[in-house]
Amino acid sequence: MGGAILSELATEIVIPVCAVVGIVFSLVQWFLVSKVKLTPHATSSSSGNSNNNNNGKNGYGDYLIEEEEGINDHSVVVKCADIQSAISEGATSFLFTEYQYVGIFMVAFAVLIFLFLGSVESFSTKSQACTYDKTKICKPALATALFSTVSFLLGALTSVLSGYLGMKIATYANARTTLEARKGVGKAFITAFRSGAVMGFLLAANGLLVLYIAINVFKIYYGDDWEGLFEAITGYGLGGSSMALFGRVGGGIYTKAADVGADLVGKVERNIPEDDPRNPAVIADNVGDNVGDIAGMGSDLFGSYAESSCAALVVASISSFGINHDFTAMLYPLLVSSVGILICLITTLFATDFFEIKAVKEIEPALKKQLIISTALMTVGIAIISWLALPSTFTIFNFGAQKEVKSWQLFLCVAVGLWAGLIIGFVTEYYTSNAYSPVQDVADSCRTGAATNVIFGLALGYKSVIIPIFAIAISIFVSFSFAAMYGIAVAALGMLSTIATGLAIDAYGPISDNAGGIAEMAGMSHRIRERTDALDAAGNTTAAIGKGFAIGSAALVSLALFGAFVSRAGISTVDVLTPKVFIGLLVGAMLPYWFSAMTMKSVGSAALKMVEEVRRQFNTIPGLMEGHAKPDYATCVKISTDASIKEMIPPGALVMLTPLIVGTFFGVETLSGVLAGALVSGVQIAISASNTGGAWDNAKKYIEAGASEHARTLGPKGSDPHKAAVIGDTIGDPLKDTSGPSLNILIKLMAVESLVFAPFFATHGGLLFKLF
Repeated sequence: MGGAILSELATEIVIPVCAVVGIVFSLVQWFLVSKVKLTPHATSSSSGNSNNNNNGKNGYGDYLIEEEEGINDHSVVVKCADIQSAISEGATSFLFTEYQYVGIFMVAFAVLIFLFLGSVESFSTKSQACTYDKTKICKPALATALFSTVSFLLGALTSVLSGYLGMKIATYANARTTLEARKGVGKAFITAFRSGAVMGFLLAANGLLVLYIAINVFKIYYGDDWEGLFEAITGYGLGGSSMALFGRVGGGIYTKAADVGADLVGKVERNIPEDDPRNPAVIADNVGDNVGDIAGMGSDLFGSYAESSCAALVVASISSFGINHDFTAMLYPLLVSSVGILICLITTLFATDFFEIKAVKEIEPALKKQLIISTALMTVGIAIISWLALPSTFTIFNFGAQKEVKSWQLFLCVAVGLWAGLIIGFVTEYYTSNAYSPVQDVADSCRTGAATNVIFGLALGYKSVIIPIFAIAISIFVSFSFAAMYGIAVAALGMLSTIATGLAIDAYGPISDNAGGIAEMAGMSHRIRERTDALDAAGNTTAAIGKGFAIGSAALVSLALFGAFVSRAGISTVDVLTPKVFIGLLVGAMLPYWFSAMTMKSVGSAALKMVEEVRRQFNTIPGLMEGHAKPDYATCVKISTDASIKEMIPPGALVMLTPLIVGTFFGVETLSGVLAGALVSGVQIAISASNTGGAWDNAKKYIEAGASEHARTLGPKGSDPHKAAVIGDTIGDPLKDTSGPSLNILIKLMAVESLVFAPFFATHGGLLFKLF
């Protein structure tokens, strides 16, 4: 079959070097952002510079030329610093509270993993026959239990760290983006995008480095038993997604409770602008952007990356790569991610250094170019690494048989996933950007009130599912035809190979949103707010694109994990005509609805408390509406924190306990049905919910901006069509930021959890059927 061109030693060097390059690049970006000072002293000294001191097109030495904006008013800078500090403290406080609860769960679940997997061979320390080749001897089940527990904790801690670092970076950058908006929209864009890049590269590089180190450390014990080694590594994906679930659900409930409360009382009842400092919920709303859209999203995409890597490694370990102990080919998924970091690094420079944004209309095209450039360059990168790292011919495990595959076929599997991601991204953009007719039609429907707005929005969401599902279906068919379940796993990895750029674009949105809020609260002029609004509107669309990527990759990842689970559990075929499987299908398809009901009701009940508190403050604090008194922000922050911590536990328990209960009591056949049903149902609901919410949000922004003649006929702010649009946006908030994004974690997490516990379910599962 021939070996790979890239030697084992070269592989051992390339992967950690690429990860370190990613970390260094993120630190350089952070240093450049930190040069924007948040102190009046620094501002006044920079305003005294001559513009000869301009150090290049990014102009950190530029003096602030817009004197009419009150730039030299030190109180504006002080206000920005104070507001940023309040947002950062609120976000840090929430995450620490959340992580205390999640930490208890993490330890308890780690113990559960050890006990369940250790009991497979009655905690024996004797070596056993390998699962797939009974003629060979593998390490004891107790070792798998111990190392799976360790990798679970590693994945969980990396996920928590990813979310926390993202939040700290975003809260560090928001006020700096606001201050840079005084110089022009280009300066503000670069600051926001660089900050997003810090998060993107840190997360991608950390995830890769920790996984690589874990494999090498585990290899010391496992030696030639790669089947056991990579089975134990799957705990890494489980840990990443477990934390992501609580981060997404808890953060989503927090941010939307505050957002809905602020909008319903402030904009609809009191007719005051968004992010008005008189609104008591405004700080909680800005905190929510960071804990939900940054920390939660970071953990979510890290989980997708970890799971797609683990799924590919598990399948590869029982293919010719594992049988022949070809280390370079075995680590092909990690090499793809390593090349992705280098490609994303080059792509980022196109947004921050090679081209300069001079006008508002250039923002969205610049972000879209990031996706196109990274996809085009990554295609070349995948071709090169496939040629270097893979033998010309090899075999892949395919449900009990070995399927012969050529290296160019595996390249096509990764490439089809990569390009399917881009298609999903652009379809999502078409349905959620107010530059196109679908969102403009939703905005136009506001003429006749909130009811027609809701009807049009729901119809748009349902319709937006069609093309992404075809793209995912074609990816599955092509990749499975070429390389069985391994092909699907690397297709998912292809979709996530440009994760650093995807995360940079995603994180850019909430940073810009916060920057607009700070500009409003600091009392900056209308011109500054227009610039931050333009940044935010572009970020809103790109956030929807990011969610499209996350959902598409989740579908492929969970299918690959499903295939690995079926193989590991010893199921030869999943027959939907058998009652055991069919009841599983029905229950699995119902789970996303149950989960969505829980998360949306949680947002609703938390928002109810927030609305009552905001109304109470407006009614009881003298001079608040006139701007003479300061609202009690802390009470609103506390309401969001308490509600999200309390309400995130039931949905989390539903997802985590379902595979354990079904596998233990009903067996692996019923569980396979549950996984298939949840995958098929969950993907549709997730795409529809995210796009409906995104369309309602941008329909509201379309009316508020009044950029076209059509938009001006629907406005201005405070008009009946605008109020109808605000109601639609309020309904869409929990759909696009809580239920929708959390559903992709549900389908991935149930699949990876089933894979980790597969040895236990195969040995002891189906207790009810054994009794009767």
